[in-house]
Amino acid sequence: MSDANVNSGRVMMNDFRRQWAEIGADVLRATERVGQSGWYILGNEVKAFEANLANTIGRKHVIGCASGLDAIEIGLRALGIKTGDRVLTTALSAFATTLAIVRAGGIPVFADVDIYGLIDLDRCRRVLERDSSIRFLVPVHLYGHALDLNQLLEIKRRFEIGVIEDACQAIGASSGEIPVGSVGDASALSFYPTKNLGALGDAGAIVTDAPEVDAMSRTLRDYGQSAKYQHSVLGLNSRLDELHAALLNTALLPRLAHWTERRRAIAQSYVERIDNRAVRVLGAPKGSKSVWHLFPVLVAAEARKHFLAHMDAAAIGAAIHYPEAISRQSALSSVAFECSDPLTQTERFCQTEVTLPNHPHMADADVDRVVDAVNRWKEP
Repeated sequence: MSDANVNSGRVMMNDFRRQWAEIGADVLRATERVGQSGWYILGNEVKAFEANLANTIGRKHVIGCASGLDAIEIGLRALGIKTGDRVLTTALSAFATTLAIVRAGGIPVFADVDIYGLIDLDRCRRVLERDSSIRFLVPVHLYGHALDLNQLLEIKRRFEIGVIEDACQAIGASSGEIPVGSVGDASALSFYPTKNLGALGDAGAIVTDAPEVDAMSRTLRDYGQSAKYQHSVLGLNSRLDELHAALLNTALLPRLAHWTERRRAIAQSYVERIDNRAVRVLGAPKGSKSVWHLFPVLVAAEARKHFLAHMDAAAIGAAIHYPEAISRQSALSSVAFECSDPLTQTERFCQTEVTLPNHPHMADADVDRVVDAVNRWKEP
Protein backbone atom coordinates (compact mmCIF):
# COMPACT_ATOMS: atom_id res chain seq x y z
CA MET A 1 0.00 0.00 0.00
CA SER A 2 1.38 3.43 -0.93
CA ASP A 3 1.92 6.25 1.54
CA ALA A 4 -0.80 8.20 -0.27
CA ASN A 5 -3.31 5.43 0.43
CA VAL A 6 -2.14 5.08 4.02
CA ASN A 7 -2.66 8.81 4.63
CA SER A 8 -5.91 9.23 2.68
CA GLY A 9 -8.62 10.52 4.99
CA ARG A 10 -6.23 11.07 7.88
CA VAL A 11 -5.88 14.47 9.53
CA MET A 12 -2.14 14.97 9.58
CA MET A 13 -0.02 16.95 12.02
CA ASN A 14 1.53 18.48 8.89
CA ASP A 15 0.34 17.83 5.35
CA PHE A 16 3.14 18.50 2.89
CA ARG A 17 1.21 17.03 -0.03
CA ARG A 18 -1.48 19.66 0.36
CA GLN A 19 1.22 22.29 0.79
CA TRP A 20 2.88 21.18 -2.44
CA ALA A 21 -0.41 21.52 -4.32
CA GLU A 22 -0.39 25.19 -3.31
CA ILE A 23 3.29 26.08 -3.66
CA GLY A 24 4.63 23.56 -6.18
CA ALA A 25 4.53 25.80 -9.26
CA ASP A 26 6.31 28.64 -7.42
CA VAL A 27 8.92 26.22 -6.06
CA LEU A 28 9.71 24.93 -9.54
CA ARG A 29 10.00 28.45 -10.94
CA ALA A 30 12.38 29.42 -8.12
CA THR A 31 14.44 26.26 -8.71
CA GLU A 32 14.70 27.06 -12.39
CA ARG A 33 15.80 30.60 -11.60
CA VAL A 34 18.57 29.41 -9.27
CA GLY A 35 19.73 26.75 -11.72
CA GLN A 36 19.97 29.25 -14.55
CA SER A 37 21.90 31.70 -12.38
CA GLY A 38 24.84 29.33 -11.91
CA TRP A 39 25.32 30.61 -8.34
CA TYR A 40 24.37 28.32 -5.45
CA ILE A 41 25.87 29.68 -2.18
CA LEU A 42 25.52 33.15 -0.58
CA GLY A 43 24.40 35.00 -3.67
CA ASN A 44 21.61 37.34 -4.68
CA GLU A 45 18.81 34.98 -3.60
CA VAL A 46 20.12 34.95 -0.02
CA LYS A 47 20.53 38.72 -0.04
CA ALA A 48 17.00 39.22 -1.34
CA PHE A 49 15.46 36.86 1.19
CA GLU A 50 17.37 38.40 4.09
CA ALA A 51 16.23 41.88 3.05
CA ASN A 52 12.59 40.88 2.52
CA LEU A 53 12.38 38.97 5.79
CA ALA A 54 13.96 41.87 7.70
CA ASN A 55 11.34 44.18 6.22
CA THR A 56 8.52 41.73 6.98
CA ILE A 57 9.39 41.31 10.67
CA GLY A 58 10.62 44.87 11.21
CA ARG A 59 14.23 44.14 12.08
CA LYS A 60 17.39 45.74 10.67
CA HIS A 61 19.43 42.62 9.96
CA VAL A 62 18.66 39.01 9.01
CA ILE A 63 21.55 36.58 8.56
CA GLY A 64 20.57 33.33 6.85
CA CYS A 65 22.20 30.16 8.20
CA ALA A 66 21.80 26.40 8.10
CA SER A 67 19.36 25.82 10.99
CA GLY A 68 17.69 27.27 14.05
CA LEU A 69 20.22 25.43 16.20
CA ASP A 70 23.08 27.19 14.42
CA ALA A 71 21.25 30.50 14.73
CA ILE A 72 21.23 30.22 18.54
CA GLU A 73 24.88 29.16 18.69
CA ILE A 74 26.01 31.88 16.31
CA GLY A 75 23.97 34.47 18.22
CA LEU A 76 25.60 33.49 21.52
CA ARG A 77 29.06 33.50 19.98
CA ALA A 78 28.45 36.86 18.33
CA LEU A 79 27.61 38.22 21.80
CA GLY A 80 30.93 36.97 23.13
CA ILE A 81 30.02 33.89 25.16
CA LYS A 82 33.07 32.23 26.70
CA THR A 83 33.65 28.63 27.70
CA GLY A 84 32.00 28.01 31.05
CA ASP A 85 29.60 30.94 30.91
CA ARG A 86 26.27 30.03 32.51
CA VAL A 87 23.13 30.42 30.41
CA LEU A 88 19.61 30.50 31.85
CA THR A 89 17.08 28.64 29.69
CA THR A 90 14.24 26.11 29.70
CA ALA A 91 14.23 22.31 29.73
CA LEU A 92 10.89 22.27 27.87
CA SER A 93 11.86 22.83 24.25
CA ALA A 94 13.41 21.12 21.29
CA PHE A 95 16.80 19.72 22.31
CA ALA A 96 18.42 22.12 19.83
CA THR A 97 17.98 25.02 22.27
CA THR A 98 20.26 23.40 24.83
CA LEU A 99 22.56 21.82 22.26
CA ALA A 100 23.32 25.26 20.84
CA ILE A 101 24.27 26.54 24.30
CA VAL A 102 26.56 23.58 24.92
CA ARG A 103 28.19 23.86 21.48
CA ALA A 104 28.86 27.54 22.13
CA GLY A 105 30.70 26.57 25.34
CA GLY A 106 27.96 27.55 27.77
CA ILE A 107 26.58 25.75 30.82
CA PRO A 108 22.77 25.46 30.68
CA VAL A 109 20.92 26.51 33.82
CA PHE A 110 17.32 25.33 33.61
CA ALA A 111 14.41 27.32 35.04
CA ASP A 112 10.90 25.92 35.40
CA VAL A 113 8.00 26.87 33.11
CA ASP A 114 4.69 28.60 33.77
CA ILE A 115 1.15 27.26 33.32
CA TYR A 116 1.41 27.67 29.54
CA GLY A 117 4.71 25.80 29.22
CA LEU A 118 6.78 28.96 28.66
CA ILE A 119 9.89 29.71 30.69
CA ASP A 120 8.72 31.39 33.89
CA LEU A 121 10.14 34.91 33.77
CA ASP A 122 9.31 35.53 37.44
CA ARG A 123 11.46 32.53 38.34
CA CYS A 124 14.18 33.78 36.00
CA ARG A 125 14.20 37.10 37.85
CA ARG A 126 14.51 35.35 41.22
CA VAL A 127 17.32 33.12 39.94
CA LEU A 128 19.22 36.14 38.64
CA GLU A 129 18.71 37.99 41.93
CA ARG A 130 20.52 35.25 43.83
CA ASP A 131 23.07 34.32 41.16
CA SER A 132 24.95 37.15 39.50
CA SER A 133 27.28 34.77 37.65
CA ILE A 134 24.70 34.00 34.94
CA ARG A 135 25.66 35.98 31.84
CA PHE A 136 23.09 34.98 29.23
CA LEU A 137 19.39 34.15 28.91
CA VAL A 138 17.92 32.07 26.09
CA PRO A 139 14.12 32.19 26.51
CA VAL A 140 11.92 30.17 24.15
CA HIS A 141 8.67 31.45 22.64
CA LEU A 142 7.26 27.93 22.80
CA TYR A 143 4.30 26.67 20.73
CA GLY A 144 4.19 30.00 18.87
CA HIS A 145 3.26 31.98 22.02
CA ALA A 146 5.02 35.22 22.86
CA LEU A 147 6.61 35.64 26.26
CA ASP A 148 5.84 38.86 28.12
CA LEU A 149 8.36 41.04 26.31
CA ASN A 150 8.02 44.01 28.65
CA GLN A 151 9.03 41.71 31.49
CA LEU A 152 11.86 40.23 29.42
CA LEU A 153 13.15 43.71 28.61
CA GLU A 154 13.09 44.67 32.29
CA ILE A 155 15.10 41.55 33.16
CA LYS A 156 17.61 42.24 30.40
CA ARG A 157 18.19 45.81 31.53
CA ARG A 158 18.18 45.19 35.26
CA PHE A 159 20.64 42.31 35.22
CA GLU A 160 22.67 43.46 32.18
CA ILE A 161 22.70 40.03 30.58
CA GLY A 162 22.87 38.99 26.94
CA VAL A 163 19.55 37.74 25.59
CA ILE A 164 19.05 35.47 22.58
CA GLU A 165 15.35 34.93 21.92
CA ASP A 166 14.62 31.44 20.61
CA ALA A 167 11.80 32.42 18.26
CA CYS A 168 12.12 29.30 16.12
CA GLN A 169 8.43 28.47 16.70
CA ALA A 170 7.11 32.02 16.84
CA ILE A 171 7.81 34.05 13.70
CA GLY A 172 5.23 36.83 13.54
CA ALA A 173 4.06 36.53 17.17
CA SER A 174 3.89 39.57 19.43
CA SER A 175 3.43 40.51 23.07
CA GLY A 176 0.93 43.33 22.97
CA GLU A 177 2.40 45.58 20.30
CA ILE A 178 5.97 44.33 20.81
CA PRO A 179 7.11 41.83 18.16
CA VAL A 180 8.90 38.66 19.14
CA GLY A 181 12.61 39.03 18.40
CA SER A 182 12.80 42.74 19.16
CA VAL A 183 13.94 42.61 22.80
CA GLY A 184 16.91 40.26 22.65
CA ASP A 185 20.33 41.29 21.45
CA ALA A 186 19.56 38.74 18.75
CA SER A 187 16.92 36.15 18.04
CA ALA A 188 16.92 32.81 16.26
CA LEU A 189 14.52 31.55 13.60
CA SER A 190 14.13 28.05 12.19
CA PHE A 191 12.83 27.23 8.73
CA TYR A 192 12.60 23.49 9.36
CA PRO A 193 9.76 22.16 7.17
CA THR A 194 7.19 21.94 9.97
CA LYS A 195 7.72 25.53 11.12
CA ASN A 196 5.25 28.31 10.28
CA LEU A 197 7.73 29.52 7.66
CA GLY A 198 9.18 26.16 6.70
CA ALA A 199 11.57 25.43 3.85
CA LEU A 200 11.85 22.13 2.00
CA GLY A 201 14.76 21.15 4.23
CA ASP A 202 16.87 22.63 7.02
CA ALA A 203 17.49 26.38 7.23
CA GLY A 204 17.50 29.17 9.80
CA ALA A 205 18.38 32.78 10.50
CA ILE A 206 19.84 35.11 13.10
CA VAL A 207 17.88 38.35 13.53
CA THR A 208 19.31 41.49 15.17
CA ASP A 209 19.27 45.27 15.16
CA ALA A 210 22.90 45.49 16.29
CA PRO A 211 25.41 46.06 13.47
CA GLU A 212 28.23 44.39 15.40
CA VAL A 213 26.14 41.24 15.95
CA ASP A 214 25.21 41.27 12.27
CA ALA A 215 28.85 41.52 11.16
CA MET A 216 30.10 38.82 13.52
CA SER A 217 27.22 36.47 12.65
CA ARG A 218 28.04 36.76 8.94
CA THR A 219 31.67 35.97 9.73
CA LEU A 220 30.82 33.00 11.96
CA ARG A 221 28.42 31.36 9.48
CA ASP A 222 31.10 31.27 6.77
CA TYR A 223 34.14 29.52 8.32
CA GLY A 224 34.94 32.64 10.35
CA GLN A 225 35.90 34.61 7.27
CA SER A 226 35.95 38.37 7.68
CA ALA A 227 37.11 38.62 4.05
CA LYS A 228 37.78 35.93 1.47
CA TYR A 229 40.53 33.62 2.76
CA GLN A 230 40.90 35.82 5.85
CA HIS A 231 39.74 33.78 8.86
CA SER A 232 39.52 36.01 11.90
CA VAL A 233 37.68 33.53 14.19
CA LEU A 234 36.92 29.82 14.26
CA GLY A 235 33.54 29.74 12.58
CA LEU A 236 31.04 27.26 11.18
CA ASN A 237 29.87 26.05 7.81
CA SER A 238 26.32 27.33 8.29
CA ARG A 239 25.40 29.10 5.08
CA LEU A 240 21.84 29.38 3.84
CA ASP A 241 22.03 28.12 0.27
CA GLU A 242 20.61 29.97 -2.73
CA LEU A 243 17.94 27.36 -3.48
CA HIS A 244 16.36 27.43 -0.02
CA ALA A 245 16.58 31.23 0.05
CA ALA A 246 14.79 31.42 -3.31
CA LEU A 247 12.04 29.02 -2.20
CA LEU A 248 11.56 30.86 1.09
CA ASN A 249 11.51 34.26 -0.55
CA THR A 250 9.13 33.64 -3.46
CA ALA A 251 7.11 30.52 -2.63
CA LEU A 252 6.74 30.68 1.16
CA LEU A 253 7.27 34.13 2.72
CA PRO A 254 4.51 35.76 0.61
CA ARG A 255 2.06 33.22 2.07
CA LEU A 256 3.16 33.53 5.70
CA ALA A 257 0.57 36.13 6.76
CA HIS A 258 -2.31 34.15 5.28
CA TRP A 259 -1.05 30.88 6.72
CA THR A 260 -0.64 32.50 10.14
CA GLU A 261 -4.23 33.74 10.14
CA ARG A 262 -5.42 30.24 9.22
CA ARG A 263 -3.51 28.77 12.18
CA ARG A 264 -5.08 31.38 14.44
CA ALA A 265 -8.56 30.61 13.13
CA ILE A 266 -8.11 26.88 13.75
CA ALA A 267 -6.78 27.52 17.25
CA GLN A 268 -9.72 29.79 18.03
CA SER A 269 -12.11 27.10 16.85
CA TYR A 270 -10.47 24.59 19.19
CA VAL A 271 -10.60 27.01 22.12
CA GLU A 272 -14.28 27.78 21.56
CA ARG A 273 -15.56 24.33 20.61
CA ILE A 274 -13.59 21.70 22.54
CA ASP A 275 -15.74 20.78 25.52
CA ASN A 276 -14.37 17.83 27.43
CA ARG A 277 -13.63 18.09 31.15
CA ALA A 278 -10.85 15.51 30.77
CA VAL A 279 -8.98 17.65 28.21
CA ARG A 280 -7.52 20.95 29.36
CA VAL A 281 -7.35 23.54 26.58
CA LEU A 282 -4.67 26.05 27.52
CA GLY A 283 -5.35 28.86 25.10
CA ALA A 284 -2.79 31.64 24.72
CA PRO A 285 -1.08 33.55 27.55
CA LYS A 286 -2.52 36.96 28.36
CA GLY A 287 -1.11 39.58 26.02
CA SER A 288 0.30 37.07 23.54
CA LYS A 289 -0.75 37.40 19.92
CA SER A 290 0.26 33.82 19.24
CA VAL A 291 1.00 32.27 15.86
CA TRP A 292 0.11 28.74 17.04
CA HIS A 293 2.98 26.72 15.66
CA LEU A 294 1.56 23.98 17.89
CA PHE A 295 -1.75 23.58 19.71
CA PRO A 296 -1.10 21.85 23.06
CA VAL A 297 -3.73 20.41 25.38
CA LEU A 298 -3.24 18.58 28.66
CA VAL A 299 -4.70 15.22 29.72
CA ALA A 300 -4.03 13.14 32.81
CA ALA A 301 -0.65 11.41 32.60
CA GLU A 302 -2.15 7.96 33.16
CA ALA A 303 -4.71 8.56 30.39
CA ARG A 304 -2.45 10.01 27.71
CA LYS A 305 -1.76 6.74 25.88
CA HIS A 306 -5.49 6.02 25.80
CA PHE A 307 -6.20 9.50 24.40
CA LEU A 308 -3.56 9.11 21.69
CA ALA A 309 -4.94 5.70 20.75
CA HIS A 310 -8.44 7.18 20.55
CA MET A 311 -7.22 9.96 18.24
CA ASP A 312 -5.30 7.46 16.10
CA ALA A 313 -8.41 5.28 15.75
CA ALA A 314 -10.24 8.40 14.55
CA ALA A 315 -7.50 8.85 11.91
CA ILE A 316 -6.13 11.99 13.55
CA GLY A 317 -2.38 12.44 13.96
CA ALA A 318 -2.00 13.84 17.48
CA ALA A 319 1.53 13.98 18.92
CA ILE A 320 3.57 14.86 22.03
CA HIS A 321 5.82 17.91 22.47
CA TYR A 322 7.97 17.06 24.47
CA PRO A 323 7.88 13.68 26.27
CA GLU A 324 11.10 14.12 28.27
CA ALA A 325 12.65 17.20 29.81
CA ILE A 326 15.97 18.18 28.28
CA SER A 327 17.54 17.91 31.73
CA ARG A 328 16.78 14.17 31.64
CA GLN A 329 18.27 13.49 28.21
CA SER A 330 21.17 11.04 28.31
CA ALA A 331 23.17 13.23 25.94
CA LEU A 332 23.74 15.59 28.87
CA SER A 333 25.10 12.88 31.15
CA SER A 334 28.68 14.00 30.49
CA VAL A 335 27.88 17.70 30.18
CA ALA A 336 27.78 20.31 32.93
CA PHE A 337 24.31 21.72 33.54
CA GLU A 338 22.19 22.90 36.47
CA CYS A 339 18.54 23.10 37.48
CA SER A 340 17.89 26.38 39.28
CA ASP A 341 14.88 24.90 41.10
CA PRO A 342 12.86 21.67 40.87
CA LEU A 343 11.35 21.52 37.38
CA THR A 344 7.93 20.55 38.67
CA GLN A 345 5.83 22.26 36.00
CA THR A 346 8.20 21.18 33.25
CA GLU A 347 7.81 17.54 34.25
CA ARG A 348 4.04 17.97 34.35
CA PHE A 349 3.99 19.16 30.76
CA CYS A 350 6.23 16.30 29.67
CA GLN A 351 3.82 13.82 31.23
CA THR A 352 0.49 15.33 30.17
CA GLU A 353 0.87 17.39 26.97
CA VAL A 354 -0.70 16.32 23.66
CA THR A 355 -0.52 18.36 20.45
CA LEU A 356 -3.56 18.55 18.18
CA PRO A 357 -3.16 19.13 14.42
CA ASN A 358 -3.05 22.81 13.48
CA HIS A 359 -1.61 23.72 10.10
CA PRO A 360 -2.82 26.09 7.37
CA HIS A 361 -3.73 23.32 4.93
CA MET A 362 -6.42 21.85 7.16
CA ALA A 363 -9.94 22.07 5.76
CA ASP A 364 -12.85 23.11 7.95
CA ALA A 365 -14.02 19.50 7.84
CA ASP A 366 -10.66 18.41 9.29
CA VAL A 367 -11.06 20.85 12.17
CA ASP A 368 -14.59 19.53 12.78
CA ARG A 369 -13.25 15.98 12.96
CA VAL A 370 -10.58 16.91 15.50
CA VAL A 371 -13.10 18.73 17.71
CA ASP A 372 -15.57 15.86 17.48
CA ALA A 373 -12.95 13.24 18.32
CA VAL A 374 -11.67 15.19 21.34
CA ASN A 375 -15.19 15.78 22.63
CA ARG A 376 -16.13 12.11 22.23
CA TRP A 377 -13.15 10.82 24.21
CA LYS A 378 -13.89 9.40 27.63
CA GLU A 379 -11.12 9.16 30.18
CA PRO A 380 -10.59 5.50 31.21
